[in-house]
Amino acid sequence: MTKKWTPASAADGVEQVLKILEGKWKLVILFHLFGGQVKRFSELEKAIPAITQKMLIQQLRQLEADGIVTRTIYHQVPPKVEYRLTEWGQELCPALDALLKWAGNKA
Repeated sequence: MTKKWTPASAADGVEQVLKILEGKWKLVILFHLFGGQVKRFSELEKAIPAITQKMLIQQLRQLEADGIVTRTIYHQVPPKVEYRLTEWGQELCPALDALLKWAGNKA
């Protein structure tokens, strides 16, 4: 069943999503995980050299708590932790691609 939106509820819904994606690094992390990519923590660190380890951990934990990213821990030596988008997180791809195209049309 499709939800019926009013202008106020639509604005509120989009505002809630924007709050989830708020922050300097979350979108960068998401773009590295789009397309079903699985990345180890160390791969994300290398891919985003300007982010601190503490900030990367914090942003990944928030994305995980919001149900956008899933973390898989492999109990081995050395420990291995992988991140991937959840199904719900993967559904962000078309929306963010559309925003990217829309922003590109401004110029």
